[in-house]
Amino acid sequence: MQKVIKKLIKRLGEPYSSQLGIDLESKKESEIFKWFLASLLFGKRIGESIVVKTYKSFSSQKITTPDKILSTGWDGLVRVLDEGGYVRYDFSTATKLLELMEGLKSKYGTLTNLHEQAESSKDLEEKLQEFKGIGPTTANIFLRELRTVWNKANPEPSSLAKIAAKNLGVDLSRFNRQTKSFIRLECALLKLGKDFCRKGRCDSCDFKVDCKK
Repeated sequence: MQKVIKKLIKRLGEPYSSQLGIDLESKKESEIFKWFLASLLFGKRIGESIVVKTYKSFSSQKITTPDKILSTGWDGLVRVLDEGGYVRYDFSTATKLLELMEGLKSKYGTLTNLHEQAESSKDLEEKLQEFKGIGPTTANIFLRELRTVWNKANPEPSSLAKIAAKNLGVDLSRFNRQTKSFIRLECALLKLGKDFCRKGRCDSCDFKVDCKK
């Protein structure tokens, strides 16, 4: 089993935040907010490559703080979203981003303050979901890569990660979730579940010889 886990992490375990050049290990509010923005984009049913391109459009134009998003305005945000190919949800996402920034600033000031005011992992998830447009999926995306940054960030692994874990016989309950190695394992399982298990692409899966299904 250890060989399977090592292979998983080596091939698929790079966190999405790292792929986007976001340094969560620094624990800086600016980097945490960048991942928050990326998580909001990932939260929609839209292609991963489009999300990556759209986030990079925000990043290249330095629209990666609440104040900058607010000053960019609705028309400007729509333009940035369209540049990234986020056309299907451009209007609604621009509106949501502006509402979220206003709500975050008025209620908590920063994401770090939001975390500090949360009483538990569950309360942290609930506080995030108080914002219109953030549901369980988006909250999970945001929090799962913050496990070693925020001590209250400890969401349940996603259903796709659990499916892949079950297929490979990986018992997730045996792991300490708030470690870098678990973050990488969870990311790897998520990618495997999303790109192969869910789609029934068993024949082209690099892990078919390890699968218990």
